[in-house]
Amino acid sequence: MELSVISSEPQPQPQSQEATQVVPARKRELKRDTSRLPNEVFTRLPTKPPVDIRFDNVGYTASLGFRKGKKKILHEVCGRFVPKQLIAIMGPSGAGKSTLLDILSGYRLTGVTGSVLVNGVERQLDEFRRLSCYITQDDRLQELLTVHENMLVAADLKLGEDTDLSEKAQIVEETLRTLGLWEARKTLAGRLSGGQKKRMSIALELICNPLVMFLDEPTTGLDSSTCAQVVYLLKLLARQGRTIVCTIHQPSASLFQLFDHVYVLARGECLYQGSADNLVPYLSAVQLPCPMYHNPADYVIELACGDYGEDKIDRLVEGTENGRTLQWFAEPEALAYQKPPRRSRSKSLGFQKVSRNLQETSQLNQLKVLLRRGFIKVKRDQTLTHMRLLVNILTGIMLGVLFIEAGDDGARVLDNYNLLFGILMHHMMTTMMLTILTFPMEMNILKKEHFNRWYSLKSYYVSTTIVDIPVAVLCCAIFSVLVYLMSAQPLVWERFGMFFAISMLVVFVAQSFGLMIGAVFSVVNGTFLGPTLSVPMMMFAGFGVTLRDLPPYLYWGSYISYLRYGLEGYVTAIYGMDRPKLDCSVFYCHYRIPSVFLDTIAMGQTPFWVDVVALCGILLALRVAAYFLLRWKLYAVR
Repeated sequence: MELSVISSEPQPQPQSQEATQVVPARKRELKRDTSRLPNEVFTRLPTKPPVDIRFDNVGYTASLGFRKGKKKILHEVCGRFVPKQLIAIMGPSGAGKSTLLDILSGYRLTGVTGSVLVNGVERQLDEFRRLSCYITQDDRLQELLTVHENMLVAADLKLGEDTDLSEKAQIVEETLRTLGLWEARKTLAGRLSGGQKKRMSIALELICNPLVMFLDEPTTGLDSSTCAQVVYLLKLLARQGRTIVCTIHQPSASLFQLFDHVYVLARGECLYQGSADNLVPYLSAVQLPCPMYHNPADYVIELACGDYGEDKIDRLVEGTENGRTLQWFAEPEALAYQKPPRRSRSKSLGFQKVSRNLQETSQLNQLKVLLRRGFIKVKRDQTLTHMRLLVNILTGIMLGVLFIEAGDDGARVLDNYNLLFGILMHHMMTTMMLTILTFPMEMNILKKEHFNRWYSLKSYYVSTTIVDIPVAVLCCAIFSVLVYLMSAQPLVWERFGMFFAISMLVVFVAQSFGLMIGAVFSVVNGTFLGPTLSVPMMMFAGFGVTLRDLPPYLYWGSYISYLRYGLEGYVTAIYGMDRPKLDCSVFYCHYRIPSVFLDTIAMGQTPFWVDVVALCGILLALRVAAYFLLRWKLYAVR
């Protein structure tokens, strides 16, 4: 292919073929970098036919927000990724690398045009997800579990229930040894180095032996030696028959030579696709030769950034026909499609569909494994468990000292009423804010594991609900006993049971409220939104402004305020049920008779069971709403 060149343009010096190769010193450096990896290759070879991916006229349009219009990210690019190759999608920031990777992996669905073919037939997304995995740029690991514990969880969820424990243990050990993580198997994932975390992310998905692996920026944040180890490992895995596609920003010369196939993007268009060795000849063919002793990867990125003019980008797009030409592949003559007959569609994908569910194991097994993992995390979590328990103890003692023996003194009824409302605030704010602050971090892990078919959302949601119950009950019980005894509330089992029941329901409702906010909003927005939405709950609780004094047009708010039912339940438990006269420590106690106090604050007429039923109803509604918001959030990002 020959293209005309304007004579006035400065032309870089052409480079010989020898100048594009890795110099011997760099080869020795590369060998030294990869020497830490084991000599043996992963013995669990793929048992299904290799996967050949082709995409035609793929475009993507992103929404910029409400009334801000849309932006075209990908402009009908084409390409082909053949198996047994390590493929790099390169380009400057904003070129569309991660977007293309998301589309090919099936992670991004809305706003996408064009077609993706697998082994010559139209891709069926659910079937394709069964033989592929997606490893995100940030290492989303369960940091409170050790390397070995993380691998066992992945094995229990991804290998199926028909695989016995000894075989799972053997697969886990082999995977860790192959990736050089066996010596660190007892180390918490949060304490691993950057390179170890990256290899850990690969190991977790390698458990199910996928045929296709997508990796978003696997070398980000790593030093040159660790980058070489990770890329060399991916190359070994690709040689076994896997199709491995990763995005990379700007590799070094030695790292660039490790890739078999390169796909270069700029402005959402394809500048080059073909082997790494053919990049320099391609640049010469379009009359943009690489300067002598210059890294071809650096040079093509400079061209993609427009450093030599926007017209050079147009020339490169025209030279590769926006990804349609296969001329610069390593073996272009062997790339002719042999489309299988329509009746053998499932066979052409290399597997038979055996279940309706995307997950490998049953819902019951998923729940069992997630519960085991959840309880390990709870036992080691400094914030959700240890600090939470400590805060409840200290706050209980503080409130008990501040309102010492106020519950049995007719002169301190209003003080005791303030204490009851303060207890409500404690249960609401600590539980709600803790969930808002911690759940968004868990949300990132959920997105990755759910997309990679570890478990269903139902199993995750049920396990999350169950795991927190023991900690919530323990913290609430310790706090309630301390405050109840120190403030000298009536020592009657029935009254304490009512008090504790209301406390637990308020804790669970506040947690559900925080879960709704944490599932949808970021930590910053959730931290603002949580207290803001709690203010109306306090306004309509009947504290400060009694329920009888609320304007008729605002009275409806008291029916949706769970703090109203909580405060009413507390008051009924402490002062209701015909409690006898209180002791009076001064000359005159206006509220010595509890019924007088109940009439003043307009509470006590509603039966206790009504408050319990109302709180249970709100709890159920919020839990269901939180589940559907969580489900919406998982699919909205796609």
